[in-house]
Amino acid sequence: MLSPKKTKYRKAHKGRIHGKAQAGTTLNFGAFGLKAQSPNRITSRQIEAARRAITRHMKRQGRLWIRIFPDVPVSKKPLEVRQGKGKGSPEFWVCRVKPGRIMFELDGVSREIAEAAFELASAKLPLETKFIARIGE
Repeated sequence: MLSPKKTKYRKAHKGRIHGKAQAGTTLNFGAFGLKAQSPNRITSRQIEAARRAITRHMKRQGRLWIRIFPDVPVSKKPLEVRQGKGKGSPEFWVCRVKPGRIMFELDGVSREIAEAAFELASAKLPLETKFIARIGE
């Protein structure tokens, strides 16, 4: 699963996801893409599950690009621990995704295969998505 090798700070604030994506809103690598329609945090496990669903459906043909990376640590306190005594330790990594962000790109497969693969992947993700294609594909 994806996680950063090192970070500047060990723990991060939760924060809120405001506005639309500024960067990563156009297809740069492939002919087809999966675009986020709503804001949410996506865990490294969800990214991996979506990647597996896509590659399995493509049957190892074509090329896949993952355009998001989980770089925000999420901390949790252990079960049945009283409040106070500081913040919990980092448990997993997430990526904050804004609406309009392209999360996955595909190339080297037909439109039907790409649409079906992204349909399977969007079932693994906690946000609304949209299939997009380069003009003329």
